[in-house]
Amino acid sequence: MRRDHFLKSLAALAATGALPLHALAAPNVKMLIPANPGGGWDITGRALGKALMDSKAADTVSFDNKGGAAGALGLAQFVNGAKNDPNALMVMGAVMLGGIITGKPPVNLSQATPIARLISEYNVFVLPANSPFKTMADVIAQLKKDPGSVKWGGGSRGATEHIAAAMIARAVGVDPAKINYVAFRGGGEATAAILGGNVSIGGSGMSEFAPYIADGKMRAIGVTSEQRLPGVNVPTLKEQGIDVVIGNWRGVYGAPGLTAPQRKALTDMVLTAVKSPSWQESVKKNDWTPAVLTGPEFDKFVDDEFATLRAIMAKSGMV
Repeated sequence: MRRDHFLKSLAALAATGALPLHALAAPNVKMLIPANPGGGWDITGRALGKALMDSKAADTVSFDNKGGAAGALGLAQFVNGAKNDPNALMVMGAVMLGGIITGKPPVNLSQATPIARLISEYNVFVLPANSPFKTMADVIAQLKKDPGSVKWGGGSRGATEHIAAAMIARAVGVDPAKINYVAFRGGGEATAAILGGNVSIGGSGMSEFAPYIADGKMRAIGVTSEQRLPGVNVPTLKEQGIDVVIGNWRGVYGAPGLTAPQRKALTDMVLTAVKSPSWQESVKKNDWTPAVLTGPEFDKFVDDEFATLRAIMAKSGMV
C-alpha cells in the first residue's frame, strides 16, 4: 500500500473511532477552568492536566481560567467556543449546578458532553487567625443577634459553601435570606479575604484551606460531613448541634456535539489519567475522596444532583 493511501486510511479510521486510543498520537488537550486561579476547580483541573501528561494520555495540556457566576461564564465560553472539539475538557461540579439554579444563565450544562465525576470532598468553615470568634457557637450567637453583621465568604452564589451557610442559618432559626454572603470569583480571592480579615467566616473545600489551617493562619471550626474526616481534627456541624450535611464533588465535561466514539475516547483518556501515580498523589495530597463515575451513571447522577440541590436551596430560601 502506498504511504499516502495508508495515511488516508489511518485518518479515516481515527475519525470513526475504529482505532484504539493507544494507536493514535496523544492529543493536545485544552482545559477550561471556569474559575479564577487558586480554588478547588483550578487545583483539580491542573492536577488532572498533569496526570494526563504523566500517564501519556495527552501530549500537552493548556489551561484557560475564566471565572465568575459559579462557573456560568466559563460554561458559556466553553459551549460557544469548543463545539465539536474532541480534545476540549471543562472542569465542573456541584458549585456549577448550584450557580445554574440560582443564576439561570443563558447557556445550559446539557449543551456540553458529560465525561466523568472525579472526586468528592466536604466543605470546612474557617475563621481568620485574629478573629474575635473562637468557635462555631460564637458565630451562631452573633448570627442570631445580628445576621447581617456576620460576613460569610466563599465561592460564587450557589456554591456549596453558600448553600451550607443558608442551611446553617435555617437550622439555628435565622432567616436564610438575611445572611450576609460575600461571593468571590475564585478560591484565591476568597482565601485572601479570609486571611485579611475582610470576612467573618469563610467556607470552601478542605484542600484549599488545609495549608493555612496547618500554619495557624486560619482556624477550622466545622466541616459539613456526616462524621469527622479521617486524620482531620475538626468537629462536624452535626456534632455541634447543627443538623447540616452537604458534600461537594468535581468532574469534567467535554465539548458540545461530540460523537459517541469521541466521548468514549475522551472518557478513556481521563480514566487513564486517574489511574496514574500522579493523580493518586494529588488525591492524597488534597484529602480528596475518589468518586469516579462515567457513562450513563454519571448522566443520571448529574440529573439527580440538580433535583437534590434545587430542593435544598428552595427549602433554605435561596430560590
